[in-house]
Amino acid sequence: MKPLLIQHGHVLDPANKIDGVRDLVIADGKIASGSAPKDADVLDAKGKFVVPGLIDMHVHLREPGRADKESITSGTLCAARGGFTSVVCMPNTSPAADNAGTIAFIKQRAEAAASVNVFPAGAITKELKGEELAPIGSLKRAGVVAITDDGHCVQNNDLMRRAVEYAKMFDLPVMDHCQDYNLSAEGVMNEGYWSVSLGLRGWPAAAEDIIVARNILIAEMADWWVHCQHLSSARSVALVREAKKRGVKITAEACPHHFTLTDESCKTYDTNFKMNPPLRTEADRQALLEGLADGTIDCIASDHAPHCNYEKEVEFDVAPFGIIGLETELALSLALVHKKVLTLQQLVEKFTVNPAKLLRLAKGTLTVGADADVTVIDLSREWTYDVTQSASKSRNSPFHGRELKGCATATIVGGKVVWQL
Repeated sequence: MKPLLIQHGHVLDPANKIDGVRDLVIADGKIASGSAPKDADVLDAKGKFVVPGLIDMHVHLREPGRADKESITSGTLCAARGGFTSVVCMPNTSPAADNAGTIAFIKQRAEAAASVNVFPAGAITKELKGEELAPIGSLKRAGVVAITDDGHCVQNNDLMRRAVEYAKMFDLPVMDHCQDYNLSAEGVMNEGYWSVSLGLRGWPAAAEDIIVARNILIAEMADWWVHCQHLSSARSVALVREAKKRGVKITAEACPHHFTLTDESCKTYDTNFKMNPPLRTEADRQALLEGLADGTIDCIASDHAPHCNYEKEVEFDVAPFGIIGLETELALSLALVHKKVLTLQQLVEKFTVNPAKLLRLAKGTLTVGADADVTVIDLSREWTYDVTQSASKSRNSPFHGRELKGCATATIVGGKVVWQL
């Protein structure tokens, strides 16, 4: 592999407190010091920001089992086009990633077909049924970076407690999809004005809040890390904020669709606005923005969830939850920088050093000797998202036709340029 010199870019590396215009040298797949060799390829990043490779810690690649929706090949190409050099894939595959064999398959497929780094998450419970713990030790040895039943939520509190205790033994964070099934019942959108107006079954925010509170108590009891996935409600943000002040080992993420849209978007009955958890109110959206700004919410993730057209082209009540998001995630998040909700450094932290620290990944930094995973970002580039041109096999995005500002212009993984605009 030829050396690479990234010239004239504004290097922003929160992990090392680097913030200024300088060149970046890559050699043998690592960040290097000194001058670039004479035979190095050159990438001109003048007027752009050069940051550690972005990490999305919540992605559904659908393989094994549903390669008609997405594959490791297509999903990771989406990631590369979105500026992401690493993704964590969820275990709700078919079969579920609840055993070492399935994890081995995912890793082998990723090695052969992925454009970016793929880190598998293992299941908390066998077949994601919430009844019996998966073999957490075996999953750890197979190479998972966390355990989660994402797409499902463990309802048995004692089982969840034991999962966190076992995860602590194996130094694995526990990530949880926070949903009380009794309260969410058959809800398909946020319970409130718009659910009543549209005649759709409502899903109260309390269904999320109760499980967030449960997870805080268990994290405190076990003195171990529990990560609340895709927060959507104001009360959940407040609960996490208060718990962090007490030193509880609790972390959280937010998704761009939740801090960009509200439940009013559902008024057209467009199933591309149906997601889990559902879009909530403007007050909830504002609370997410406040949580991102004050550090209550540690990370931003896409919850990239592909579905075939025929699955979404049905009545709102029966359509599956979820949207694709890897290609729009960065631009939607950069809107927070343009609106001065976050500084660019804060945003980069939520995509790099924070998820890397949570998942114990040797990523998210431009330290000399580190893997040369790098994202080049143009903050000012204006573009319109066309879902028909997506690298995904699916088209279920609510952002088709949306005008955006800012995007990745180059994605580099292990010193190799895997995508360039």
